[in-house]
Amino acid sequence: MPHTILFVTNSADLHADLVAPLIGAKGHRLFRIDLDAFPRDYQCTQTFDNGRVRQRIRRLGDDSWLDLDEVGAVWLRKAAEFAYRSEDLAPQERAFAGLETEQALFGLLYNLDCYWISHPRALRAAQWKGEQLKRAMRLGFRVPASIVTNSAAEARQFLQGLEGRKIFKTLSSPTLAREKLEPEQRISGGLGTVLVEDAMLDDLAAVDELFCHFQEYVPKRVELRVTVIGERVFAAKIHSQLDARTMIDSRDMSAEIPYEATRLPPEVEVRCVDFVHSYGLEYGALDLILTPEGEYVFLENNPGGQFLYVEQLIPEFKMLEAMADQLIMGAACQR
Repeated sequence: MPHTILFVTNSADLHADLVAPLIGAKGHRLFRIDLDAFPRDYQCTQTFDNGRVRQRIRRLGDDSWLDLDEVGAVWLRKAAEFAYRSEDLAPQERAFAGLETEQALFGLLYNLDCYWISHPRALRAAQWKGEQLKRAMRLGFRVPASIVTNSAAEARQFLQGLEGRKIFKTLSSPTLAREKLEPEQRISGGLGTVLVEDAMLDDLAAVDELFCHFQEYVPKRVELRVTVIGERVFAAKIHSQLDARTMIDSRDMSAEIPYEATRLPPEVEVRCVDFVHSYGLEYGALDLILTPEGEYVFLENNPGGQFLYVEQLIPEFKMLEAMADQLIMGAACQR
């Protein structure tokens, strides 16, 4: 009997919604944990007795339990706030419940000896932008001249030493953490990559307050979104220079710029796969620049990045199918 494939995500995850029926159609059992309904809608048990460990989970309303020893692959997708049967928990009660739930859930999941896309240890190791740039350089990528600092004097000296245009970009998220706040607490919709004007160099006092990330601006022929699923590489050419809204930051989805399937040079393709696998990841979404001179420049890797929008723009990619096949193949190797 094929191993069960486990999804850990939330109920609003369209990627999981679309991959799930592909797995079912291929005759494989799927169990899904939606964290925004956990533990409210689930029961799980972990027992340690006489040298044996037994771990089981079920969704309320189901008669049968899933023995977690039967899990052959885990797709760890999207986090969410936990939900409880009592909706009127006091703030301290909710905070404590969250800590206890996290302990129970990841005490179950972390020890699953199976195929992961991708294990939380690998995901955490892969999220640090400064470390990514150093690793990319070590693997042979060119990276933009960059500085991360909370010294205005250091930032000014670095920027004044760069020729051409310079940019500022956030280290963590362009949303400026707005998703962590209630609507009435939000003061900004976000901040994409922005050009640093010369006049700004006269007033960099904010850098002394908070770490800032500055880079040289790298001229672009096109940008590339390179999605790695296992050993497969899907390279999308993004014609960001065709619209003023995306020349600096291609993430402005209000601009209908063309996305086009392309093939990377073999050495660059191998470098992308090696970069993702060097963390123990089985998935990565890399952002690269192709310069007018034909050089490939590494910007960053998102170890949990979205790929559905790319497939919608380039239907021939069939990345949903590739993800389903990768999970099934990984689970099969556990037999």
